Amino acid sequence: MFSIPDRRNADGMSNDSPKSYASPPCFAHELTQADDGFGVVDPQAALDTARWRKATRAVMIDARLAVSVEERTKLAHDIGDMLDQVINPTAGHIISLYWPFRGELDLRGWMARAFARGAKIALPVVVKKHAPLIFREWTPDCEMTRGVWNIPIPATNAEITPNVVISPLVGFDPQCYRLGYGGGFYDRTLAAMAKKPLIIGVGHPVGALKTIFPQPHDIPMDMIITGADRVMERPY
Repeated sequence: MFSIPDRRNADGMSNDSPKSYASPPCFAHELTQADDGFGVVDPQAALDTARWRKATRAVMIDARLAVSVEERTKLAHDIGDMLDQVINPTAGHIISLYWPFRGELDLRGWMARAFARGAKIALPVVVKKHAPLIFREWTPDCEMTRGVWNIPIPATNAEITPNVVISPLVGFDPQCYRLGYGGGFYDRTLAAMAKKPLIIGVGHPVGALKTIFPQPHDIPMDMIITGADRVMERPY
């Protein structure tokens, strides 16, 4: 596991080189076996959890869509400042972000600033259902095309592997587990990566839940940032 530098200690954040985060080489040991390699222990519990998550997901998305544009913009700015402190993006960082969708916080301004400071930027791409994501390099002037759900993605076929993954949240809990859209793409992707990246969830504080009822395939974030100095680190 790794230790997050104390954000209140400037010396702890002044290292211009990307951090190295020790971990097992793969998360695959956290998965149980099913036809698609992504099953859970108890089928009935899985069904109940899936139903609860579907209903909760709809509530969480409605809640964040109800947040004003002004508040979303401020949250995105605050989170960008905090990402600067936690990551200090420079050459050597390969950072996966996302193109905002359905009320997600718009971090494209921070994405451009991180690129200007020397970091490489990756955007996730859905290849097919029940498969891990791939990552394509983004630059401010790169050609874009439309991917799944009509979300813009880089048109290049060249892939890169991030050492920092910034994932949008629909919901989250105190154990740093993430409620996403239900496709399992991030969990499959992180489980398949040979070397564990730093995983940061970002989102609205309205997404806070007591628990997401994590299943064996759920992979927690290392930390969750929701603006205004709200940083939750995974309890190890």
